[in-house]
Amino acid sequence: WCPICKLEEHSIGRVAGDAPVLGVAMQSGSGANVARVMAQRGLGWPTLVDADGSQARAWGVHAVPAFIVIAPDGRISSASVGYTTEIGMRLRLWWAGWRG
Repeated sequence: WCPICKLEEHSIGRVAGDAPVLGVAMQSGSGANVARVMAQRGLGWPTLVDADGSQARAWGVHAVPAFIVIAPDGRISSASVGYTTEIGMRLRLWWAGWRG
């Protein structure tokens, strides 16, 4: 996994305690490989395996890490590429209407 993605792991884990999180493992190998890496790294949030990156591309993601916030009403509230701090994640979630 990319070095920047690894830097965000702890922040994502803390945010996942307060808001629904779905990771997308883009071009990261098989489901078994993704599950093994998630377990080794102690990452507990649900993750979609996007082996060929087609789902991510359909969402407009062409680089990682990407942080996409889907508001409670189902609309995409924000999308960004690159490192996002925990406070940045929490602010984007708050702006989207997640008040966990």
